[in-house]
Amino acid sequence: MVKPLLIFALWLGFAIPATAQCRLALLLALDISSSVSVHEDRLQRQGLAAALRDAEVSAAILSGPWDVALAVYEWSGRYQQDDLLDWTFLSSRDELEQVATRIETSRRRYAEFPTAAGFALDYALEKFKTAPDCDARTLDVSGDGINNDGHSPYELHREHRFRGMVVNGLIIGGATNRREDDIALMNFYRNEVIYGPGAFVEAAEDYNDFAAAMRRKLIREVEAPVFGALE
Repeated sequence: MVKPLLIFALWLGFAIPATAQCRLALLLALDISSSVSVHEDRLQRQGLAAALRDAEVSAAILSGPWDVALAVYEWSGRYQQDDLLDWTFLSSRDELEQVATRIETSRRRYAEFPTAAGFALDYALEKFKTAPDCDARTLDVSGDGINNDGHSPYELHREHRFRGMVVNGLIIGGATNRREDDIALMNFYRNEVIYGPGAFVEAAEDYNDFAAAMRRKLIREVEAPVFGALE
């Protein structure tokens, strides 16, 4: 018996792959470079946990006919990238709570390395090689400073290494209390970090605003597409 969803999709002219059980593989990268204090690092982890527990975020994650798969890693220097969460399907509120608790109680491994954003994206490419077979893949990079070690993310984008994927950004202002530095950070993310159709940069005024900014970003990234909204 043909499922009603498949009939509806075929009527609209869409082809649904037989393996389409995951709508989005979402990979989050958290900055732990030397510019991030111990207190700011805790606000970042607690902020992500709070965003995952938010009612609107959880509703958006659980709203689609297929799951969202999530992975999280921390990054700083050229070789300082470590997983906080390997690929996990988010299919219930209990699973969201388990993931939130794991992120909230995690501890950074490094605190003295520079901001090697290009290497952070290199690591993301490796992580996506082990991702579930989802309809879409999105990387989201959080950070409070511009690249100051190694190659720029733009070098990867120039070679279209993230072809078929989306790279979004979440900038955290206030690191130097200089407006011009926050503007430079936004320009760096807009011009060198984000990539792909619909890519965007979300902004937190400082680490105290991180949870709210993460909440806005996650809702925008994980909401299931509506057929009527497609052109």
